[in-house]
Amino acid sequence: MSSHDKPTTGSSPLNYVFGLIFMFGGTFLSVKNIIPITDVLREKGLDLDLGMTIATIGVFLILLPIIKSFFITPLADAITHRNQELERTFSDAETLRSDMQKLRDGYEKQLAESEAKARVQIEAQIKEAQALRQTLVSEATAKADDLLNKAAAEIESEKIKAIMDIRLHVVDLTLAASEKILGQSVDNDVNRRLISEFIDRVEVAP
Repeated sequence: MSSHDKPTTGSSPLNYVFGLIFMFGGTFLSVKNIIPITDVLREKGLDLDLGMTIATIGVFLILLPIIKSFFITPLADAITHRNQELERTFSDAETLRSDMQKLRDGYEKQLAESEAKARVQIEAQIKEAQALRQTLVSEATAKADDLLNKAAAEIESEKIKAIMDIRLHVVDLTLAASEKILGQSVDNDVNRRLISEFIDRVEVAP
């Protein structure tokens, strides 16, 4: 049943009764003009018919249930319904705002966690790269040192070999020169040892 179909309230019969009394009584008083104060008001410039005023009040009392049933009550229901819709709208908006805030907080939390994880991974990769660089530097340094040591050993070996070759060549030249001067062979182990010892003394002399 809609608001237009609602029955009149329990006060409607009284409204009708008082309304009819006021309407007919006011009309009678107005027609008969038996209210002395009306003439007094007219003399003072106030054209007020109290009888018609009372009759108008009676008509209003009669029409009041109808006005209330067809206008006031539906208007009040519409206002109430509108207020309920506004309250639901505000409630939905507040719920949506709360959900959006939760989503935002969750997104910011996930973003912070992702940034933290990325930072940890980057730091780990930097440390790994530094460790790898240190290892490569150490390996390269060790290889370089090894190569330098080998080169120094080879140089020393070649130096010793060259000195030995030179000494042998000096001994040979000395023996050959002696043979030419003396006219006889002097190439024997004793002479070679003597020449070698002489060369040693010459090398260590200051």
